[in-house]
Amino acid sequence: MATNHWTRFEVEATVDDYLSMLASELAGTPYNKTAHRRALKQKLNGRSEQSIEFKHANLSAALLDAGYPYIPGYKPRTNYQQLVVDVLADRIAQGGPLHALAASDAERPMAVPEVDDILAVLTAKPTVPDRPLHVAERAPAMGLQANYIEREARNRSLGLAGELFAINYERARLCAVGQETLAAKVEHTSQVRGDHEGFDILSFDATGRERFIEVKTTKYGIDTPFFVTRNEVSTSDLLAHSYHLYRLYGFRAAPRLYTLPGAIGTSCLLSAATFVALPR
Repeated sequence: MATNHWTRFEVEATVDDYLSMLASELAGTPYNKTAHRRALKQKLNGRSEQSIEFKHANLSAALLDAGYPYIPGYKPRTNYQQLVVDVLADRIAQGGPLHALAASDAERPMAVPEVDDILAVLTAKPTVPDRPLHVAERAPAMGLQANYIEREARNRSLGLAGELFAINYERARLCAVGQETLAAKVEHTSQVRGDHEGFDILSFDATGRERFIEVKTTKYGIDTPFFVTRNEVSTSDLLAHSYHLYRLYGFRAAPRLYTLPGAIGTSCLLSAATFVALPR
């Protein structure tokens, strides 16, 4: 009979299993979560499949806090034990293919994915705990060579593909309400005027009022944090009544979209990731 306390052996076996699946995820190699879970269960001290899934969710949270992608489907649960961090740090320090796979995946060129019904990609925003984000600060504790979440966010090919997808979405949305003329006027602002405007797309609502859209795109899961600039935050304050942040996630194969209207400081929990410093 298993106890509530997870031993180091159990955590090591679970971490190894998770990292094996994550390597397959990043490499684009098919794998079976159920088969992994059942095989892992045989190694543990009577742990239930539910408790194993819970521990996998803890690992998602620990990796995400360290700036590392996680496995979609294992929604991050943040109340993980220190032993999880210690074992992850040990495994990551040993090297192996994960660093190279994560770096390659973060920087991989991206094309605009095709979907059967682009309007069907819209979904509700995620519910996240009201806590500080540690995606930058905790990375060194894991021995990571880089913040791969931030590296992916700087992938210009991915960002451009996300903007083009969002433009297609906007045109389809306007056409669906009989506003073909407005759909034809949707502007790719970041390409036409440059990145300094504080938004990527100029669109419209059904009444013709302007809609200023900033697009943030990730290949990873819905809980992946995103990065915003001071200019984007300031612009969203000035244009709060018409500003929308479009968050595209799962962009690799099955794009989904949620939107955050209004000022970014109101719609998002902001946490400083970098600081400007000068000697005293």
